[in-house]
Amino acid sequence: MIRRLIRMILFLCLALLLLACGLYVANSGRSPVTDPAPESLRLATFNVHWIALRRAEGPWSVADWERRRGPMAAAIRRIAPDLLALQEAESFPATNRDGTNLVVEHLTGSFPEFGLAASGPPDAFPPTQPILYRTDRLRLLDQGWFFFSETPDVLYARTFNGSFPAFASWAEFVPAGGGAAFQVVNIHTDFASRSNRRRSADLIRDRIAPWIADDMTVFVVGDMNAFRGSYTLRSIEEAGVAFLRVPGATVHFNRGINLFGAIDHIGHSPGPRLTDGPVVVRERFEGEWPSDHYPVFADFELE
Repeated sequence: MIRRLIRMILFLCLALLLLACGLYVANSGRSPVTDPAPESLRLATFNVHWIALRRAEGPWSVADWERRRGPMAAAIRRIAPDLLALQEAESFPATNRDGTNLVVEHLTGSFPEFGLAASGPPDAFPPTQPILYRTDRLRLLDQGWFFFSETPDVLYARTFNGSFPAFASWAEFVPAGGGAAFQVVNIHTDFASRSNRRRSADLIRDRIAPWIADDMTVFVVGDMNAFRGSYTLRSIEEAGVAFLRVPGATVHFNRGINLFGAIDHIGHSPGPRLTDGPVVVRERFEGEWPSDHYPVFADFELE
């Protein structure tokens, strides 16, 4: 009896190991980062993970940020986006108090060609989900935000179940060389609460549906903490958004461990034509992981 039990335990352990290996292979793989076509728009999303300013050492500390900052810039330099939507660009707890944001300061200093959109003084605009854009290619027209809350237009309103604030930031651009305006909506939904994600998705759908109905091109990007085909994405799709099929894992637990499919997504309303991607950049840079998420990008040709 004991020997049979031991054999069963060993068999289960082997099965779990094989399953983990299979999931890793299925959700891994590299796609080459090619140069975009001259007339295309390269749109990227990247959860860069917050920085704990009161933590000198250890995971996500100030020392950890010093390790990550160079690799993060190297990753973005490799991608060469025209638009870069960031999530968790927060130097906690200072960003929403005095505007201190080590990520944004580093990236705008490293890339002077980037302008800063979907951002502002913390007493008027939540600054942790900015959108960086190439000022030689795009012109900023407008920007705004809404919180995933019963009171979405109240700054830093808590989510539907009272947990930490989560929100959508958005910015409206027009190509510098002329063309129709378009909007980028940058979102980060609650990872812990399924009901929060569902109600947040419904709110996003209801906010962007009139824009799309009015023939505005809308991109919806970000860390949605949900898989393609989930209620979260399906609800947003009801507004007229199609989400790209992002291949494999986009979060790797800061270890390069690719256990499940994409939770970082890029979607768009009718009009833009996909010319390349989506590409998940599963690489270390300068020997380090810039974040616990991989950056994701896709190239589009606008109408």
